[in-house]
Amino acid sequence: MRKRSPSLSLSSYGSGWSANRRIATVAAAVAVLLAIAGVVAMLTGGGTSHQAPDTAAAAPTGSPSSSEAAPKPSSGSGSVPKPPQISEPVAYAKAAAQMLWSYDTRDTSRDEQLAGMRAWMTTETEYADWASVSGQVPDPVLWSRMADQDQQATAHVTEGHYPGAFKQALAEDPSAITEAYIYVVTVNGKQTLSWKKGGGGAEGRAVTLAVQCRPNHDCTLAAIAPSVTQ
Repeated sequence: MRKRSPSLSLSSYGSGWSANRRIATVAAAVAVLLAIAGVVAMLTGGGTSHQAPDTAAAAPTGSPSSSEAAPKPSSGSGSVPKPPQISEPVAYAKAAAQMLWSYDTRDTSRDEQLAGMRAWMTTETEYADWASVSGQVPDPVLWSRMADQDQQATAHVTEGHYPGAFKQALAEDPSAITEAYIYVVTVNGKQTLSWKKGGGGAEGRAVTLAVQCRPNHDCTLAAIAPSVTQ
């Protein structure tokens, strides 16, 4: 049997949570929009995972430590790209998903990965759910195992769109967006993994992100939300 390599995965995030916990996570980032009953009802779907035969998606282990809550700027960001200057929510969400699905343990430490991801986050703490983002990074032991195998991942984004629940919420109350300017965007794509001795594989990915795009400002990432497929 071929040995599978551990991998950083987003698609399984939140799939084992109860509906109440998933709603609570989204509420931390999109509190204004979740006041609309229709959104609450439709944002309770768990994520789905599509796993290739030759790869294994490792779910995050444990909770982020206090050091992960505020990565030190001096730690650098390795191969993690800097956030782009984009003011359109779907375009920014697509760029953020590509960043989240890409990593290179050959030249990026776990601390650098976290610091690089943190740079994409909104600085408005009342809307930022850093735990939902940092929780995607494997614990130090697993990251070390991945680094031993020179594991890396690249991502290809195929599309991004506003879920039906979000569009319905805006149609019912267009002014609700104007307090936090949080947009909910679902992104689909593919992650390609590779490691030593020619190992590798590919997995389909889908993630729903909450991004903040205030007028006349670049967008930022607020949270990873439960998957919405409509």
